[in-house]
Amino acid sequence: MSTTDFDAYKDYLNSYHPGSDEFHQAVGEVFSDIEGFYHDHDKYRKANVLERLMEPDRIIRFRVCWEDDNQNIHVNRGWRVQFNNVLGAYKGGLRFHPSVDESVLKFLAFEQCYKNALTGMPMGGGKGGSDFNPKGRSENEIMRFCHAFMSELFRHIGPNVDVPAGDINVGAREIGYMYGQYVKITNRWEGVLTGKSPIFGGSCGRSEATGYGVVYFLNNMMKKHDDDIAGKKVIISGAGNVAIHAAEKCLQKDASVLSLSDSKGTLYFKDGLSAEELEEIKRVKLEERGALSDLSCGEYKKDHKPWDIEGGDVAIPCATENEMDKDGAKALAKHGVRYIVEGANMPLTHEAQKVVAAENIIYGPGKAANAGGVAVSGLERSQNAALRSWPLEKVDTNLQKIMSDIHEKCCQHVDRVDGTIPYQKGANIYGFKKLADTLVQFGVK
Repeated sequence: MSTTDFDAYKDYLNSYHPGSDEFHQAVGEVFSDIEGFYHDHDKYRKANVLERLMEPDRIIRFRVCWEDDNQNIHVNRGWRVQFNNVLGAYKGGLRFHPSVDESVLKFLAFEQCYKNALTGMPMGGGKGGSDFNPKGRSENEIMRFCHAFMSELFRHIGPNVDVPAGDINVGAREIGYMYGQYVKITNRWEGVLTGKSPIFGGSCGRSEATGYGVVYFLNNMMKKHDDDIAGKKVIISGAGNVAIHAAEKCLQKDASVLSLSDSKGTLYFKDGLSAEELEEIKRVKLEERGALSDLSCGEYKKDHKPWDIEGGDVAIPCATENEMDKDGAKALAKHGVRYIVEGANMPLTHEAQKVVAAENIIYGPGKAANAGGVAVSGLERSQNAALRSWPLEKVDTNLQKIMSDIHEKCCQHVDRVDGTIPYQKGANIYGFKKLADTLVQFGVK
């Protein structure tokens, strides 16, 4: 790829990463924001940082064989994308879902590089997982799969090499199974995974961190625009760990939560979610791993998306990538939503982002807004390295400070457009500058 032709990156992606649509989308969104900044600095062109930041350090793919309760043997694929470690050991989650493939993991790992750069912690970017579907599987089947997965992954990770965490369908239970297998295989107790239970080295507040962090970032956005979260009506998608804890923090901030959702429909709360109803949802979704349609609270609207709800001030998409399309964004704009802040990674399609920009909706991108999870993972690494355990209050105080700092970093290199801070552009320029400057100083790495 030419070191002077910025647009050549598209040809590079088509040649070297064909069929990786999600990865192309993620790279395109970052590079469109940093183009002017890039052209203002000859050192980046001379060092060819564009191509170097597009190409993962390595992609590891392996077979995972495991046995179900009926003694049938299954084969799944596992991956670890170690994208870039110039800022520190690779850091990023593990996802177990049928949709997992190389393109999805490359996009997630690429985004993780910029997210981790924003935290200010010494963490590189990585992501991994498997196309294993845990839904409908027994506890023992999930345990056996996690043990089989770690029996391959352990060769490629370490506390100063690569430190995975959880993601979709990988929570404290799955992390526990994998960590137990790692200790058994290596005979080493070390901070090689984050998201562990606090009873064996995990950090207090890790489960809540991503959802809480989203709301802390939202609160900073609102203050920057002379607004306040108290009294606002919030539309949330998803019903997993991030969505539920975002809802919890919204209630603590005196906002009203109108919805949660899953792949089959939306749970609507006309008068706002109550604390008692939230506890029921936690029990059913996080402990029993049930469905929203099993709940007695709210009104479950099958085949409905939360973006159709009227009367909201804020939307927090927390489900998965590209969950909000152009029509969803238009519906939110029509109904007067003023803020969209991402709890998931890249939940808005490119077309939806164009609508958000055209409507001047204040938009918090996931690489900034949902960085609370990896930030507390970084704090967990610090606790493990020091053989210490911090109380929840200390972790939450650190999290609030980190999210406030990330917000300010997103404002450093941009000016308001029609009165609104372009947070995505600010986040991308800050992350790119930190990564690119480090690459330049490393020489040919």
